[in-house]
Amino acid sequence: MSAAPPPPPAAERVFSTHLSTAILFAEQLCTRGVERGLVGPREPERIWERHLLSSAAVAELVPAGQEVVDLGSGAGLPGIPIALARPDLEVTLVEPMLRRVRFLEETVGLLGLSVGVRRARAQELPAARCQIVVARALAPLSELVSMAVPLLRPGGVLLAVKGDRAEAELQDSAAALAAWPDLHVSLDVCGEADHTVRVVRIARPAEKVEER
Repeated sequence: MSAAPPPPPAAERVFSTHLSTAILFAEQLCTRGVERGLVGPREPERIWERHLLSSAAVAELVPAGQEVVDLGSGAGLPGIPIALARPDLEVTLVEPMLRRVRFLEETVGLLGLSVGVRRARAQELPAARCQIVVARALAPLSELVSMAVPLLRPGGVLLAVKGDRAEAELQDSAAALAAWPDLHVSLDVCGEADHTVRVVRIARPAEKVEER
């Protein structure tokens, strides 16, 4: 196990008054996260750029005061960095594996965060209830669409964090997206420098209000 490296200058700007909590989270990932197999042994040296800052960058796409569900949260990424960068958001971490859920519960308690933790699979969540669903390294986009879109309420958004293959995954998922003809799909770039991420944004249309 390795101690987390010091935060880069960008971390203070991103996490602001929650920087000390972000540092504690980085230490948790680099020690207990590695020990429990939730974080790879080579990840501590790039824990800030590759994990915390790139996760927090997704918050740029979330409107104020929204409820955010981190689907398949794993070690709390991107949900916990989003909550640290945007304390106005209501974040819930959803994870089916018990050992990961225990890590998430311990970590949320250690950090003193008002973040929910729920043990569940996507299929076990209520349909059409989520405002914002975020997912990072959970599944190929073609699978993620059928998994996450049913959870979105009208006007809800899925933010799928992808890497350099984002455009290729969009092409590969054309058939899956065609099953939802009313969806609006776009490709966004968030963050900067070493923590830039590409996010496929999939939005369900809001219900139209009939005029009387």
